[in-house]
Amino acid sequence: MRIRVAQPDDAPGVVALRATVVPYLVRGVESTRKMIAEPPPGQAWTAFVAEVDDRVVGWVSAERIGTTSATDVGGINLLHVHPEHRRRGLGTALLTAATDHLRPLGVRRVRAMALSEALPFARGHGYEPSREVRYSALDLNSAPALPEPPPGVRLRPIGDLDPHLLYVANVASAADEPGDVPVDAISYESWQYDVWDNLGLDKTASVAAEVDGVVAAFSLVKRDGDRMWSDYTGSVPAYRGQGLARLAKVAALHRAASNGVRVAYTSNDEANAPMLAINARLGYRPVTSQWSCLADLT
Repeated sequence: MRIRVAQPDDAPGVVALRATVVPYLVRGVESTRKMIAEPPPGQAWTAFVAEVDDRVVGWVSAERIGTTSATDVGGINLLHVHPEHRRRGLGTALLTAATDHLRPLGVRRVRAMALSEALPFARGHGYEPSREVRYSALDLNSAPALPEPPPGVRLRPIGDLDPHLLYVANVASAADEPGDVPVDAISYESWQYDVWDNLGLDKTASVAAEVDGVVAAFSLVKRDGDRMWSDYTGSVPAYRGQGLARLAKVAALHRAASNGVRVAYTSNDEANAPMLAINARLGYRPVTSQWSCLADLT
């Protein structure tokens, strides 16, 4: 039983672990391998695995959060341990490794994501739950009809776009997204890594709603086989209230379903009433919740 830094060849084991513990999180083997081999730029990202008999049974990643103007904020992203190996100290050891990585970076405030069942563990280590995040699923065996855009609106697969136009829309739409850490400093380099160059991004299914050559709303699809993750759906503030985010999302779901996707997953902060309402009308059903938890490093 040991804790060590994750290696690219751990990707299949990490994905298998994720399928057991958090099956609603969609990230394939190759995109996981790339994330480990080529971490996000400028964020001091790293990951650790817990290994028992040469099998990956635990995972955690840690980073300086690079999408906020706050310079002392770090993230510990969904520590999880296989159910058969819990209560043996692996979770604590993974958390310690992640914290020890962040402290020399000057991180003083940490946001960690925790499963609802793990809240006692989080509290026991000084993390206080702050915001609930709902995870939902949609059966796509009956594909939604392709919507007809209103006059002046053009639906386009993002693969046909200049990526900088999508970046500008993403930055504008994310600025007021609910959360514990403001998303107010997304560099083009980090966005390109997280979004445009992500191996799981389906640039044919992902859709933008364009008005007068401007991306007004968009919905991004990350895919692994017959499962997809609605990575982000948003609209530029100046175009809100016109139903364009819903239009883009329905079009993306239609395209994904037409190309073999059978189930779609997404997540939303419980304070994000507009997107929760859109998802409810589309037929999404809640599957679980996670919590954003905060702690100070001393």
